[in-house]
Amino acid sequence: MKDKKKPIIPNFNFRLIREGITPHLSFFAVFKRGEYGFLLLVAITIGILGGLGNFLFKEGIIFFHHFVFSTLYHILGVSLGGWHRTLIILIPMAGGLLLIPLALIFGREEVYGYGFPSFLKVVALKGAIFKLRNLFVKGLAASITLGIGGSAGQEGPIAVIGGTIGSWIGQILKVSTREMKVLVSSGVAAGIAATFNAPIAGVFFAFEIVMLGNYELNYFAPVVIASALGTVTTHVLLGRLPAFTIPYYRMTSLWEIPSYIILGFISAIMGVYFIRLFYFIRDIFEKIPFPTLFKPALGGVFVGIIGIWFPQVFGNGYEVAQRALFGEMGWMLLLGLFIFKILATSITLGSGGAGGIFAPLIYIGVMMGGVYGVLVHTIFPGFTSLPQVYALVGMGAFLASATHAPLTGLFLLFELSGDYQIIIPGMIACIIGSVAAQVLEHDSIDTVELTRQGINLHQGRDVNVLRAIPVKEVMTKDMEVFPEDLPLYQIFTKAKESVQSYFPVVSHQGELMGVISLRDIRPLLMEEDLMNLIIAKDIVNENYIYLTPDDTLDTAMKKFAQKDLGQLPVVDAQNPKKLLGMLKRTDVINAYNNAILKLTME
Repeated sequence: MKDKKKPIIPNFNFRLIREGITPHLSFFAVFKRGEYGFLLLVAITIGILGGLGNFLFKEGIIFFHHFVFSTLYHILGVSLGGWHRTLIILIPMAGGLLLIPLALIFGREEVYGYGFPSFLKVVALKGAIFKLRNLFVKGLAASITLGIGGSAGQEGPIAVIGGTIGSWIGQILKVSTREMKVLVSSGVAAGIAATFNAPIAGVFFAFEIVMLGNYELNYFAPVVIASALGTVTTHVLLGRLPAFTIPYYRMTSLWEIPSYIILGFISAIMGVYFIRLFYFIRDIFEKIPFPTLFKPALGGVFVGIIGIWFPQVFGNGYEVAQRALFGEMGWMLLLGLFIFKILATSITLGSGGAGGIFAPLIYIGVMMGGVYGVLVHTIFPGFTSLPQVYALVGMGAFLASATHAPLTGLFLLFELSGDYQIIIPGMIACIIGSVAAQVLEHDSIDTVELTRQGINLHQGRDVNVLRAIPVKEVMTKDMEVFPEDLPLYQIFTKAKESVQSYFPVVSHQGELMGVISLRDIRPLLMEEDLMNLIIAKDIVNENYIYLTPDDTLDTAMKKFAQKDLGQLPVVDAQNPKKLLGMLKRTDVINAYNNAILKLTME
């Protein structure tokens, strides 16, 4: 009897395909979990969703710009000039006030400030697991800030949105940590590519900045696919127009190569200056004795003051940069916008406004290159290009210098210009700018905050695991506490029944006086005559070492090692006498082992 003919397209269950169980259709086995084909299929979905996320985000910015910025602009009569012009201050301030409800609902850390360093930290050290609400919170907060005049960029938030999409899909499919990072990077590439209509730049942004320069071949194809699909989706929804329309430019002579070398060094110096000023202003806002919820509104006031004379600093500045690239600005205006865009961006994000840094870097680079171009073209008109060429090259070089990502700057420059001739000066300026900036400043704009936390992403995950976990996540509040007048015999009794080896002692006012350890009381075991005479405050060690909830486990381990301690009290950072809990050395080791185990399950 002949076997029944198998159907050409059998019935199959996608769950089985996901697990690699496809008895009738071996072709689909290649898409099982952990293999290349599966990641490619998922990357297609991520790319499309990343492009859609970019579309919705841009629509959100347009909504707030038209219905808030434009409305207030006309109500306040700013266009009338005179004293009415000063009322423009109120518009970016209103943007800061509108962030308050979001901060109250979702928390200040999720809403305020430049959040991309925290995004990188989660990708590198916390398994790239993001909450789905990031899509809403980051998108809405940045839409408000940018739409109502804040000086920031949309690329940081769209990168977070795209990365969250990748993480969300990865969580649904229960992929490994390694695969999760690939999917998050794919989402980031899709978002950046969709924003600039620049798929190659999106790929290199993901690899240089998110993946920390890890160009492993297995990662490459999914990221490329997602970046391409993100761009295609944007073409369908918004058309094929790039972020900038740039005239056709080319070098005039090979003799001007030295001028691009100098431009690279200038970009490095200005990039480092911007990084330091950016965090200096942010530190100032953190120290200002002003309610945190209202600091973005305060920053909006300062940005509004700049906007009285230089309204071009509002928003992401694409249209203004476009004008500079067409040579429609004089050198004095270019210089003014270069200076005040730096200030406006630092104030917007430093005060807590939501947004990214990518677009401001492009804007500042264009203005810087334009000023330099006017200078060299005035001195050497015979064999130097137009100032607009230097503005274009300066855009890529400054971006490369501030982010330490030369390939991202170079390929963005190439894709926006569409001109192969610009590659040579771009290569020179971007590479020199990036290398020189790294010599002058170890950290990029995205890693300064992490370094301040003791995290060096390039050192490797094992070194940073303890630095990524705060004490408050591991400490215990369930502890035995001794009052200051507890007799010695009761101390022995309680210590014998307790699992603790260290006991905090508190005063009648509830203030921490110190710590008693088993080592302290062991010599008194044979002193029966003293059992009722000695009380806790007589033997407490007042010279104790303590921790605060925001200290890292790395700090805790160093303090444990100082005196070979097994436990440390955790106190309030503002009041060291207020006891909050205890931290055990064994709990730190367990937390470290669990974190390493989670990271190695890839």
